[in-house]
This record gives sequence, structure tokens and C-alpha cells, in this order.
Amino acid sequence: MAGHSKWANIKRQKARVDAVKGKVFARISREIIVAARSGVPDPAGNFQLRTAIEKAKAASIPNENIERAIAKGAGLAGGSSELEAIRYEGYGVGGVAILIEALTDNRNRAAADLREAFSKNGGNLGETGCVGWMFDHKGVCTVCGPIDEEQLFEASLEAEAESYDLISIDEDTEGAEVFTSVPNLEKLADVLKQTGFAVLQSETRWIPSNIVEIDNPEKARLLIKLMDALEDLDDVQSVTANFEMTDELMSSIMI
Repeated sequence: MAGHSKWANIKRQKARVDAVKGKVFARISREIIVAARSGVPDPAGNFQLRTAIEKAKAASIPNENIERAIAKGAGLAGGSSELEAIRYEGYGVGGVAILIEALTDNRNRAAADLREAFSKNGGNLGETGCVGWMFDHKGVCTVCGPIDEEQLFEASLEAEAESYDLISIDEDTEGAEVFTSVPNLEKLADVLKQTGFAVLQSETRWIPSNIVEIDNPEKARLLIKLMDALEDLDDVQSVTANFEMTDELMSSIMI
């Protein structure tokens, strides 16, 4: 399933770590707030909230922070009503399509910050719909190994998954990403867990339908700088792009 998670793979290759732990906490806390607001504030009956809480625990976010975020989303504390989810779209150098998901309480600030990040790194923020048609919205479960591929295939069939990719979680751990429709994500996660797979993460992701090959070092540097600048913005939850480059080129520009 080539092309399904190119930027995710690049981030693994870069081994990039968030410089400020508080930024990770804030990003996941916003996910919890929105999840609690969009459904019942009980993880047992709200899959989106349950997965956000699992992500928070994996990031070592204290339980009191998680509970506070749930309370905000449920309207039991202040600060949740103004948060809204917005999707932004734009281009990087070489015509690379970039899709950004944000949670913000100030649309004007978010758009201004994104526009500045694009313009400083050879890209431009576009109109809604300018690149969205190049991406498919999918549910993705990441499992960590060891992976019995025959067992994974059977579980994927049972869960009505669309396909899967074998990946490396890190240098010592194998894994897989299993893809499905967004409405079927909860079923997929449940079946994988019941089959004995260790589900590292369940999420929705934008998957590019076409890939732009980058082989120019200067363009590669600009794209990496742009992706980092976008991901560092406080309002940004996720960034997806439709480019890939060789390991050799990635290594050369990271020196």
C-alpha cells in the first residue's frame, strides 16, 4: 500500500521529538475536549474519547489533566465552547499538497500563523478544497509486533479492513498499519485486540491518492522546514503531505 503514510514514515526516519512536552499535552488535551463534547463524556460509550485518552496515557499525561479535559468537553468547566475543528489546505515547493487539521479558538490567528509558516518556507496557504480532493479520509490502527502476517490478514478480513502495510515502529520493533473506512475504525480496533494484537494507536488519517517524488536537496530542506513549522503551531493537530524522498536524501539533509 505504497503512499499511505509518507509523512508518518519520514517522521519515524527523522526520529523527531517534540521539544516542549507541554505542547504535546496541550495538543492531546484538545483532542479529549472535542471528543468529550461531540459525544457522551464517558470513554466506555465514546470511541473517539477512548482513543484520545489512550493516546494521552501513552504520552504520560497525568490522570488529573485527562479528567480536567473531559470535564471541559462535557461543559463542567470553562474553556471548551470556543474550540472548533478546521481543515486548512495549501501547497509546498514542487506542487506538494499539504492538508492541516487544527483545533482553535481563534480562526483569524490560526490562519495568520499558517499563512506565515507557508510563506517563510516556499509554500502558500490555499483555499478550502484546493488539495483536499487528493486525499482520502481513512481509519488507521497501528499494531506493534511481532507480526504474524497470516493472522493479521485473517483479522483484517474479519474486521472488514481495506488493506495493511508492514512497517518498522523503531529499529527493534516491527509492526503494521491497518486501514479501513472511518465509520469502521472502532470495529477494526476491537477485532485486532480480540485477536491478540497490541494496538498502539487508533486514529483517522488523510491518505494521499498520488505521491510527488522529491529528489532535489534544496526542495527537500524547504519541505521538511515547512512541515516542522506547521506542526509546531499551537493550533495544529496534524499535518499530512503527499511527498516522499529516499532515505539517502533524508539522511543528507538532516546532517
